[in-house]
Amino acid sequence: MEARAYLKYARISPRKVKIVLDLIRGKDAGVAMGILKTTPKAASELLIKLLNSAIANAENNFHMDASKLYVSECFVCPGPTMKRIMPRAKGSADRILKRSSHVTMVVKERD
Repeated sequence: MEARAYLKYARISPRKVKIVLDLIRGKDAGVAMGILKTTPKAASELLIKLLNSAIANAENNFHMDASKLYVSECFVCPGPTMKRIMPRAKGSADRILKRSSHVTMVVKERD
C-alpha cells in the first residue's frame, strides 16, 4: 500500500528541488524529516510540508503505521514557466523565465 502527496505550481525551479529530493529518496520518514529540517535550501520548507501531508494521508486514508513509513518515490516535473521582460541597455530587453514545479512524494510501509 502506498500514499501519495502532490505539490503543484510551486514557484521554485525544478532543478533546485531535485537536489533536495535526492537526499531523502529511500529514507525512513523520520530520517527524511530530520534531513529536511537541517538542509539549508529553499526547497526544504516546501518538502517538509509535503512529507507531512504524505504521512497524514497514509495514516488517515490507508491506516498505515507512521513509524514504519519510508519515502519510496519522489520526483519533480517542470510546471508552467512565466515569461517576464527585464529592460537592458540601449532600449533592448532580456527575457526572464520564472519557473515552477510539480512535486510528487510517495510513502510506503516497510515490512
